[in-house]
Amino acid sequence: MGFQAQNLIANNVRAIPRSGIRDFFDIVQGMKDVISLGVGEPDFVTPWHIREAAIYALERGKTGYTSNLGLLKLREAISVSLTKHFRVTYNPQNEILIAVGVSEALDLALRALINPGDEVIYHEPCYVSYSPSISLAYGVPVAVACRAVNNFSVTAEEIAAKITPRSKILMLNFPTNPTGGTMSRAELEKIATLAQKNNLIVITDEIYSELTFEGEHVSIASLPGMKERTVFLHGFSKAYAMTGFRIGYACGPAEIIDAMMRIHQYSMLCASIIGQEAALEAIQFGEPDTTEMRDQYRLRRNYIVNGFNQMGLKCHLPRGSFYAFPCIQSTGLTSKEFAVKLLEQEKVACVPGSAFGPSGEGYLRCCFATSLEQIEIAVGRIANFVSRTKAQ
Repeated sequence: MGFQAQNLIANNVRAIPRSGIRDFFDIVQGMKDVISLGVGEPDFVTPWHIREAAIYALERGKTGYTSNLGLLKLREAISVSLTKHFRVTYNPQNEILIAVGVSEALDLALRALINPGDEVIYHEPCYVSYSPSISLAYGVPVAVACRAVNNFSVTAEEIAAKITPRSKILMLNFPTNPTGGTMSRAELEKIATLAQKNNLIVITDEIYSELTFEGEHVSIASLPGMKERTVFLHGFSKAYAMTGFRIGYACGPAEIIDAMMRIHQYSMLCASIIGQEAALEAIQFGEPDTTEMRDQYRLRRNYIVNGFNQMGLKCHLPRGSFYAFPCIQSTGLTSKEFAVKLLEQEKVACVPGSAFGPSGEGYLRCCFATSLEQIEIAVGRIANFVSRTKAQ
């Protein structure tokens, strides 16, 4: 019998599915003239002054390692920004860690906190990496389904129903990818009380916080009694259109940040110094760029959501992020069937809601981080497809 490498793969890795987003876009790669409402990436180029900061860092020969925690001047700037915008202050010396994107920061937090068998509660539909990341850290993923009737927010009551003696971590992501759901201060206060009562650690991913269209964004870390039991995750990809720079960060109690740093120093070592220099420019001087991009996203959001509702695909108005999440159940197709047929027949690429967990079935994620002109064409094509499908 010949050598079979697949039998040597670790069990917890073998059980991890491939990303539903990436699998779907493998199909897109070979097609021409496709309008993509798929990959969650800003269509804006990183603002010129941020790119200039990266170039200038190279010109000055800044090509070496940084501290495992990241550049101190960047951590100091992050501390100032979080105090101003999130009303929570972290010590840049030992409570902030610069990571290779929020994805690495999340992985570090989970690996630093989970013992095998610990349960991690998270809300769904959610970003595709959440459940696999928990499993890879030998935790047990426990999903709480969010519903359109609540604009895809999550309630303390729904979370409480999932708590067991093995529950250790609660993961939050608001505004949410893929639904654009947000949370009210009142509900977050109830969740904070629940976390304290049940001694839960909260990991909050707030990467889309600057892209909040209505109301205030409230971080659970800023609520009374929560900073000491919360790991706050954020980054530069969405608000500053810096996806390729791969700079994120984690803030939290010094003991947890130290544990995360010890994993980080033996895996990534440190984030790119060039990316960190660019991030410093962004957080100090990039707020006008973010405001301008958010205004453009709001216009696009209003157009695409109105378009979906007019064609008979019920779609709530996302209060944050750059995703619309229309319901396609009225067509009689599954999410994957709808997405594949739409791509084949109309050359519009969207992501099946089922890629974001079972509770995403019956929906479609449509990213409006593309030009309004492209969105207008895409909405017309989708309307044609829906009309034909319902007529059959």
